Amino acid sequence: MASSKGIRNFLKRHLLLLMILLAMIIGISLGIGLRSLDPPMSKREQMYLKYPGELLMRMLKLLILPLIMSSLIAGLATLDSKATGKLGGRAILYYMSTTLIAVILGIILVVGIRPGGDGTKDTIRDGTAKLAHPADAFLDLIRNLFPPNIMESCFRHTTTTYPDVPVKNTGQVDTNNTTNETKTSTMPMTTMNMTKSTNPATKKPAKNYDNFSVGMKDGMNVLGIVLFSIVFGIIISRLEKKMADTLINVFVALNEAIMRMVALVIWYSPIGILFLVAERVVSMENIEEVVEKLGMYAITVLAGLAIHGMIILPLIYLIFVRKNPFVFIGGVLQALITALGTSSSSATLPVTISCLEGNNGIDKRITRFVLPVGATINMDGTALYEAVAAIFIAQMNGIDLDFGQIIAVSITATAASIGAAGVPQAGLVTMVIVLSAVGLPLEDVTLIIAIDWFLDRFRTMVNVLGDSIGAGVVAHFSQDDLDEMDGDDVIDDISVQLEAPAIYKKVNSISNGNTNGAYSPADDDTKM
Repeated sequence: MASSKGIRNFLKRHLLLLMILLAMIIGISLGIGLRSLDPPMSKREQMYLKYPGELLMRMLKLLILPLIMSSLIAGLATLDSKATGKLGGRAILYYMSTTLIAVILGIILVVGIRPGGDGTKDTIRDGTAKLAHPADAFLDLIRNLFPPNIMESCFRHTTTTYPDVPVKNTGQVDTNNTTNETKTSTMPMTTMNMTKSTNPATKKPAKNYDNFSVGMKDGMNVLGIVLFSIVFGIIISRLEKKMADTLINVFVALNEAIMRMVALVIWYSPIGILFLVAERVVSMENIEEVVEKLGMYAITVLAGLAIHGMIILPLIYLIFVRKNPFVFIGGVLQALITALGTSSSSATLPVTISCLEGNNGIDKRITRFVLPVGATINMDGTALYEAVAAIFIAQMNGIDLDFGQIIAVSITATAASIGAAGVPQAGLVTMVIVLSAVGLPLEDVTLIIAIDWFLDRFRTMVNVLGDSIGAGVVAHFSQDDLDEMDGDDVIDDISVQLEAPAIYKKVNSISNGNTNGAYSPADDDTKM
């Protein structure tokens, strides 16, 4: 009886997690089975297959904006300015340190394993690469921190584009095009379907970065919303108490309501994840060729992510918190599997907050500040991937990067990961920045697109794990500050309670003969 009761309790506690795991397994099996259909599924049929998963992504994305704003504002408004500064400093120090460690680990692995060999560029290309100048990417990052319209930032962000620059056929050989290939351009996205050319006078379109345009593009400006929410929450915490309490109550109530909506969406997540995974498996093309050409590259990235996620991050937690890190990780396992299924750290944010607060007991004031910021700027997995991919592309081109160029890769991969939105395959966009920094061909990012969708899911898991471990570490070091704040709140509440009852007055023990200093009703209040 005891064992059956224990099993029931285990199933009750972990039912949702088991359902998500089962959904992943069924999704993979269903996808493999549907690949064998003859004729294969059409794009419309694949769209129907993905539809339940698309609804899940829409639900999660629907909650991102109100969750980020309400959690940041409510969390910071309830902290005093001293605690906010300490909390933010600890979080930023953790983010920068772990991201840099991830980059260094990736560089060590890719230099040691050499998945790109000695310059055999005989591999498949797929997709497109977006032109981006490193300086423009950095300036766009700063521009997005300060949106001109907070309402517009909910659905649009600033970006620099480069209109098409026609190049005349001069009859001269392009000495920079060592592969003697032509590329067709549909700016601002440059199509990289490659065709061999026998005409040496054919020249690819020039990348004229002086011909640029700064404008708005569809997509939420998460950085601007996060900065606005942080400043707004801090300002509320410094308002007069009566004014502040009204706003705080509004955002705390809003945050609680959003979290209850999250709980409803989470129960639908197994169904959505099942069909997302199944459609992704069905839509894969040339699996054998991808594995053959990019197998070592994928192994290098996965090895780096495994070492960082299973050794380095748990070790950081063990050293600083002095608790079993794998028990802590077990508490966020549901969020990690959701990240694997959705491939989006922002979409996983509601689940991560729920897991840390419900399973690991992390204070709400920590999770609702650290996690939204972390989901925006803390991208350990993305930084590691970008470092590995850049050096892999150099190896494929037969280029040996010197020490200075490797340092440049480290710095730009760290910085670019901060600007990577928490959406699927955002790392491919920032990858162009890293390639530009060391002078590698931008179009060669298409060498890795064929397998990026697969690796993206695992680096998203590491991103979410890094955010979660960070919340645990920051919570540990901030516990004294939170206890001190709680003590101050208790004192304030007692003071308010002592001052509030206007109908009572303290009776002088000499005049009334009361020696215990008790309170008695005021004279006016006893009159009928």
